[in-house]
Amino acid sequence: MNEIFEFGKEYVDYIIFAILGFMSFLVVLFSVERVIYFMRVKKADFKSKVAFERALTKNMTTLYIIYQNAPYIGLLGTVCGIMITFYDMSKSTNIDALVVVYGLSLALKATALGIFVAIPTLMIYNAFGRKIQVLLSEYDNDAK
Repeated sequence: MNEIFEFGKEYVDYIIFAILGFMSFLVVLFSVERVIYFMRVKKADFKSKVAFERALTKNMTTLYIIYQNAPYIGLLGTVCGIMITFYDMSKSTNIDALVVVYGLSLALKATALGIFVAIPTLMIYNAFGRKIQVLLSEYDNDAK
């Protein structure tokens, strides 16, 4: 059990930050792809509204999953950090309040980063959702 806490003490921040960094990379990648696609899409290239909608909503699920789960990934990092802080406290004979507060404040940075990833992703997701609604509405109007 000690090995787990020692490993976590050294690497939990890096692991959580790497996961959230990868999620952020995916958000940027898919957002740029969608913006370029929305600029180039032509309604005339699609035979049905279903095919048009399928093409418009590509990668939206990934953005949804990221904005829904990034805070939880951050929270996992915070919980692990708090557990490590308490473990260190249990092993210490001299408990210093400053060390405890410092450990807890460091643990909270993971939640902050998770929220930092989630909020812009939610904004992007909603903006794309609105753009999709507008394009589908225009498809309906052109079909009449």
